Amino acid sequence: MKFDSDHLGPQGIDVDDQTYAGSRYGDVKAALFHNAYYLTWGDEGEPPLPCYGVTLGRVLRGILSKGFPWQFKAAAERTVDSNADLRWGPDRRGFRRLLHPNGVCLLGRWIIDAENEFSGYFRQGSEALIIARYSTCCSETRRGRIRSLSMVGKLYPTTDVHHREKLRTADFITQEDIGGQRTPSINDAELRNAPDVTPWRRGWGTPILLITGLLFKFVNVEPAIRQLHTVAELGKPNDEPTRTPAFMRLTVGDEQPRLAGDALDFRDEILGQLYDRGSRASTGRKLVFNIDVTDQGERRGLLRQRWRFDNWQRIGRIEFGEAVASYNGDFVIHFHHPTWRTDRNDPDTASRATR
Repeated sequence: MKFDSDHLGPQGIDVDDQTYAGSRYGDVKAALFHNAYYLTWGDEGEPPLPCYGVTLGRVLRGILSKGFPWQFKAAAERTVDSNADLRWGPDRRGFRRLLHPNGVCLLGRWIIDAENEFSGYFRQGSEALIIARYSTCCSETRRGRIRSLSMVGKLYPTTDVHHREKLRTADFITQEDIGGQRTPSINDAELRNAPDVTPWRRGWGTPILLITGLLFKFVNVEPAIRQLHTVAELGKPNDEPTRTPAFMRLTVGDEQPRLAGDALDFRDEILGQLYDRGSRASTGRKLVFNIDVTDQGERRGLLRQRWRFDNWQRIGRIEFGEAVASYNGDFVIHFHHPTWRTDRNDPDTASRATR
């Protein structure tokens, strides 16, 4: 599908958000694979993966208009308020991501196998289907450059890939330093729900980062921490207290192979973990992320923020077996930004109501 550079799509609350009643894993998977950017990944003659830009002009669009809403503010509010899994828009072209436009989607299993004190799908023995999107914060996708790698995920409370009922999902958000890092490989990235922040690493993108922080503080109180209560409440009986870990980090397992290549695009790196270039045959390989949690963390600094953590506990892993870079993966799938709670275990302390 050819991208129209002027197409923004519905940035604010739309019919897909208003009518959301859950989704089927199979339907979302089919949407993601429907329009991949390639027929066979890595095949000779395939075009390079598209790179969509993040610009200050697009972020500020509508900020001074009386008849046209500030699109970035509408997007921020929708991200927090809407639980929709797919946002097609009236023309079926989806919506333009203003901050993380370039990504690759992964599919697999969320597995919690260690004893712990937490509830919902953090509880020992929990296993869920997961659809995730690995992306960068801005326009840069290549290793060796400043970029901020990020992974968001949605959990389906089932292991049946053919389930027929619509299920409401639980979403989480993790990222490395929001200002960016020169992480040489996805194997080296530490993705946390409470990332460090080094604003000046963005260079000319620093104004976008500062605007983002101020806007999310206004919309959702805390701009740099993404709480985990949606996962801790997924599948939990209403009369059971919520017990949410304060912090989570995701890291690639030590046994995972490292892929070589100067200026390798992170999307090609992820696809190369699971597939052989130029072949449609399944390899059976997996890309595995460790899941660690803790309640002990301290943040220092104002603009430049650094976290110190203690007593990380490994409680499980995510095993991905499929991945795809596609138009619908960049423009249609949607991930909910968990609403900030003063008490992460008490829904009555939420800063906003969600749909």
